Amino acid sequence: MTVTHFQRRPQAGQVSVERVFAALRASMPPGIVCRVFVSRFVSRGILRRLYNMVEATFHQSDINHITGDVHFLALLLHKNRTVLTIHDSASLERLKGARRAVLRWFWYVLPIARARVVTVISESSKKELLHHVRCDAEKIRVIPSCISGDFGPDPKEFNAGQPRILQVGTAANKNALRVAEALQGIACEWLIIGAVSPAQEQSFRALGLNYIAPGPLDAQRVHEAYRSCDMLVFASTYEGFGLPILEANAVGRPVVTSNILSMPEVAGNAACFVDPYNTASIRAGILRVIAEPEYRAELVANGFRNVERFSAAKVAAQYVGIYRELAPKRGDSAK
Repeated sequence: MTVTHFQRRPQAGQVSVERVFAALRASMPPGIVCRVFVSRFVSRGILRRLYNMVEATFHQSDINHITGDVHFLALLLHKNRTVLTIHDSASLERLKGARRAVLRWFWYVLPIARARVVTVISESSKKELLHHVRCDAEKIRVIPSCISGDFGPDPKEFNAGQPRILQVGTAANKNALRVAEALQGIACEWLIIGAVSPAQEQSFRALGLNYIAPGPLDAQRVHEAYRSCDMLVFASTYEGFGLPILEANAVGRPVVTSNILSMPEVAGNAACFVDPYNTASIRAGILRVIAEPEYRAELVANGFRNVERFSAAKVAAQYVGIYRELAPKRGDSAK
């Protein structure tokens, strides 16, 4: 069976979807041949998107799997052989008016109608999607993201005197300003992955923080950031999944994360949960991890067990089940 993974043309800093599906392809069983089609243009503007849609029709195979962020490709692909993965509904939460209406129809309603199966990456994402789009709930299957095999145990003595605290992402939902306020006065080094805006930089300096912001990083430097840190603080206000939680679990670093949406689902018992809208709560979680070595050790041990649920082999097997379900039988015609 041949499967085509349709992927976006990524922009700077967009690597999470690509990392996940590269790991899945490496874990596919014999008999499943995965090809990759990357859209020629970044998803911006009507003409570029139309070109991407038309070009995609020439790269179809037994199963067409749109891996995320280019949902509209489904409009011209064979319906009965198309799987659509939707990672979140963040844009529907953020936008208003006409822009939201257009996005809702062309990124969600019509692509969902044109796909045979839709996968989402958490129960939280499924609930949110069904809130925004009326469709058969049985069509929506939950298959989580997987953790790349590149992330593995890397023991490091915790620096309780001045821990290096990792922040992954600087977009509004990553909650960097509240985390910064929570860190004020704590002796630490704050390592930020992502582009820091001038306004954020001004705020961080005003708070007197000791921070490092090398900007967007390639995969190798992302791995190095996890290995060099003492803990991850991932207090997002919105996540469809929360892959950094698993990446820190896999390396063996304690995690502080939000107690809302998908994050408790992903972290299980392998994180210290905080209210992302409450600076005092974030601060208390950070201080607890710094001050309590037994608690830290428990989080790390639980983290190693937690990532086993999200191995690439286990997640790939779930997708293979769907591929086989949709695979054309002899005598079938594409529709």
